[in-house]
Amino acid sequence: MTTTESEPMRAIELEIGGMTCASCAVRIEKKLNRLDGVSATVNYATEKAAITAPAGVEPATLIDVVQQTGYSAAVPAPPAGRDEPERPDPAGLELTSLRHRLIGAVTLSIPVILLAMIPALQFNYWQWASLAMAAPVVLWAGWPFHRAAWLNLRHGTATMDTLISLGTLAAFGWSLYALFLGSAGMPGMKHPFRLVIELGDGAANMYLEVAAGVIMFVLTGRYLEKRSKRQAGAALRALLDLGAKQVSVLRNGTETLIDIGELAVGDRFVVRPGEKIATDGVIVEGRSAVDASMLTGESVPVEVAEGDPVTGATVNAGGRLVVRATRVGADTQLAQMARLVEDAQSGKAAVQRLVDRVSGVFVPIVIAISAVTLGFWLGAGSGPAGAITAAVAVLIIACPCALGLATPTALLVGTGRGAQLGILIKGPEVLESTRRVDTIVLDKTGTVTTGKMALQGVVAAAGTDSDEALRLAGAVEDASEHPIARAIAAAAAEAGKLPPVVDFANVEGRGVRATVEGREVLVGRESFLVSESVAVPDELIKAREEAEQEGRTAVLVAWAGQARAVLIIADAIKPTSAEAVRRFAKLGLTPVLLTGDNRAVADRVAAEVGIDRVIAEVLPQDKVDVITKLQGEGKVVAMVGDGVNDAAALAAADLGLAMGTGTDVAIEAADLTLVRGDLRAAADAIRLSRRTLSTIKINLFWAFAYNTAAIPLAASGLLNPMLAGAAMAASSLFVVGNSLRLRSFR
Repeated sequence: MTTTESEPMRAIELEIGGMTCASCAVRIEKKLNRLDGVSATVNYATEKAAITAPAGVEPATLIDVVQQTGYSAAVPAPPAGRDEPERPDPAGLELTSLRHRLIGAVTLSIPVILLAMIPALQFNYWQWASLAMAAPVVLWAGWPFHRAAWLNLRHGTATMDTLISLGTLAAFGWSLYALFLGSAGMPGMKHPFRLVIELGDGAANMYLEVAAGVIMFVLTGRYLEKRSKRQAGAALRALLDLGAKQVSVLRNGTETLIDIGELAVGDRFVVRPGEKIATDGVIVEGRSAVDASMLTGESVPVEVAEGDPVTGATVNAGGRLVVRATRVGADTQLAQMARLVEDAQSGKAAVQRLVDRVSGVFVPIVIAISAVTLGFWLGAGSGPAGAITAAVAVLIIACPCALGLATPTALLVGTGRGAQLGILIKGPEVLESTRRVDTIVLDKTGTVTTGKMALQGVVAAAGTDSDEALRLAGAVEDASEHPIARAIAAAAAEAGKLPPVVDFANVEGRGVRATVEGREVLVGRESFLVSESVAVPDELIKAREEAEQEGRTAVLVAWAGQARAVLIIADAIKPTSAEAVRRFAKLGLTPVLLTGDNRAVADRVAAEVGIDRVIAEVLPQDKVDVITKLQGEGKVVAMVGDGVNDAAALAAADLGLAMGTGTDVAIEAADLTLVRGDLRAAADAIRLSRRTLSTIKINLFWAFAYNTAAIPLAASGLLNPMLAGAAMAASSLFVVGNSLRLRSFR
């Protein structure tokens, strides 16, 4: 519905609870969007509703609508202050409850199944022991399915939960009838394993193992799905956790430590060396180098001074800074990136939605067939026992035991094998497009390269020993914490012990100086040496210019009034990257290098590893635009990255792969994680993903095929519920066996 143009609108966010499948999110959306002027989107992955509503619509009204639909809703609580206790996590509590139900179901169901299927184990009154164990499984462990089925019934819909609830309650109810009103409760009763029975028989048969087993197997799948969904939402929490939690604010000339939530635009705050910058702002005092690699992917810290803007969550790598806050809270770049990740995630499709879509048609048909079967055999004069037996057999043979196993077993085996190969698959919803991926976008820093500065070479002036120049420079830089200094010091230390230095001084943003073995050694930019009246030979100027044209960083070393050498530093390319690019080509994938670095750096790296297409100088928020543009060209895109700046692009890509050596945010936002940090594992990850997806689809096909093929037999009275249980066991064994084939993946 629409509202008047003059009416002000506002954004409202709600946390939604009780959703069990994607159709739940669709149902809530429809209810909310029926309100006048309300536009709502419900994200099943993050369990949140993003709502735009007229200013007069209160959150309580929206919460009431969600609750009337059968789900819970609440306005997100503000972050806890430093003095407040940690608040309970509702999603975590729900997952814990589901895990407890699963443990109880497994513990009680396995003995019930063994007693029913192996006559030799059937002692006197074993059937009553089975009832005592099966009842908690059906009624307590299976309660989420029964509750969801009831909510679906109230709203005139049906999902897999409906069939699970109907089938298990039918099997359990028939077992109670057989035990209390039939002959199944007699002492010494044995439960024969028969494939064929006559119509009218069935009062001595109970199906407790069917009821308990279905609950156990499907609950396993539901728990794995819930855990995977929660991990997907953890990307946003990890992203926001990057920000500073407290900040030292200057008020009346005094530093005061406050929570980040209390910081306001215009406040001045202090950032010491090594601390995170609390929020976006402008420097009003001090000079330093800021490490923005967590947000921008840039491998070299950026020199900043008074008047320069800085971004929240970046790290002050140098001197003391005083910053004036310009954006706080939801307006900061970090918060905007969090929204990008959430928006990208909301478009994800999931394999398991296929089950719910099919069940939406499958369930009503099965219920109708069961009802028709009951009426037919009653009309045919076969008696209530035979008619009920046939009707129950229809429900049980259609009960989706194998459906509950189809996805999680393939996922468990596939992820287990992947872990052995250094590949972590987050969940089944990530695998759908792997078969069609034709383009792979590679982040540069930390993915194709190591993400760490390293010495690439030394160009010495005539008459200067390059090893001596490196040794003296390394000794001076060893006293500095700058990443470039650490690279020089590390390279020098590999050649031998570094000499001691005295009178060390850091000239911020320009270089360092110290006395080494009686000589004053200067290391830094050419402008620093010139300002100190140091002569720089033309050959060193040429070497510096060539290095910078190739995207490398050049640092000069001088002593005795003369520049002696140029040290060339760059982000080192991983030794396995070129081979990985060749493997992508064999898989039919077109590699694209995507980076925030300058064009010269990107072109040099691409040329060394064999990539033809380069997209450079891209801001973090624009990386998503690059991915969507490629998708708009008809390409199915895989993205490999490792930094916070890659998180939104990883979520937006058809397949996101995170290097395990990267940030937690990138790993959480991605679909696959490459634990070893070896780019070659990305090719293996795509192959394994395709194989796992294929296995899941085969499992789902046979899970339906086993059940639907036997429905006519059950309806015709040739299949009792016991045989229905056996057919389900056979379908489950096929699904598990097919999944175990993934263990042979190489």
